[in-house]
Amino acid sequence: MSYLTLKNINKIYPNGYHAVHNFNLSIEKGEFIVFVGPSGCGKSTTLRMIAGLEDISNGEFLMNGKRANELGPREREVAMVFQSYALYPQMTVFDNIAFGLTLQGVDEEVIEEKVKNTARILGLTDYLDRLPRALSGGQRQRVAIGRAIIRKVGVFLMDEPLSNLDAKQRVTMRSEIAQIHRETGATTIYVTHDQTEAMTLADRIVVMKDGYVQQIGTPYELYYQPANVFVAGFIGEPPMNFVRGTVKGGGISFGKNAIDVAKKLGGKAKQYEGREIVFGFRPEAVVLGKQDKACQLEAVVELTEMLGDNANVYITAGEDKAILKVDPHDIPALDSTIAFSIPDSDVYLFDGESETVIR
Repeated sequence: MSYLTLKNINKIYPNGYHAVHNFNLSIEKGEFIVFVGPSGCGKSTTLRMIAGLEDISNGEFLMNGKRANELGPREREVAMVFQSYALYPQMTVFDNIAFGLTLQGVDEEVIEEKVKNTARILGLTDYLDRLPRALSGGQRQRVAIGRAIIRKVGVFLMDEPLSNLDAKQRVTMRSEIAQIHRETGATTIYVTHDQTEAMTLADRIVVMKDGYVQQIGTPYELYYQPANVFVAGFIGEPPMNFVRGTVKGGGISFGKNAIDVAKKLGGKAKQYEGREIVFGFRPEAVVLGKQDKACQLEAVVELTEMLGDNANVYITAGEDKAILKVDPHDIPALDSTIAFSIPDSDVYLFDGESETVIR
């Protein structure tokens, strides 16, 4: 039996808005699960139902095999870290971290030992006597995390904990959260709209859209084996390129280029003749120039972006557009026509109607 189990969980508000549809997930003890998706997709609502802060409209939530739908937040023994740090401004870092234990009436000597140990893990030892206003955003977020992990609960819930930090602080805090998870071994459910956070932190990722689960898998599975157009376009930066076209004679058009898709469709080539498909390829999959066993195309360079370790090249072919990620030493000239190849193994095809991947 999994540590946490969500069976056909639904959230329907009194006004009839259906925020979460038939959410199913089994979480093992110690897993780091990330819910990711655009704003309004239902990921935070699902997290709040797990925390007991939102009622479950339909479905069943199990903790260690026992129904927990009716349990309050305290009875569920979960600790939550919110987007806002929610620190007490008049309390020192020490008192903020110790607050939960103080409410429980834990002995002062035990509290002091636990706070100092937690501060050591989070690199806050030198800040225990400071007030929150004297800390940076990253330090305040660490205090909020410290207040959660000191309770030694079985489940940590984190709702967009890094969204208030700048880019450099987010990178630092990502690595610190990963380290904290390794040290505590606690089951962690983390909500974000940032696919980079999801890819770097998660054991498994749950991709959501419009209240529905689109795909559940490891970062590798979501990146290399996307279930549909949405997942393929959401995971990866820059996103996957898509070309829509109706199959004619086993091919579709990319500007003036004819793309042979019959070979990739295999036995389904006749089935898709006259139907729309979506041809997808990742920006980093391309090779400039022509290559054997590859889809060979030409396009005009519209814009280039030098990023240091690589460069983005924006291209157009008729009305179709795409982004290529290339070696920074091989940036083509603006307005030039370039030839490039997409290895057959890096081509994805999706059904034009359902947008699901064609296996």
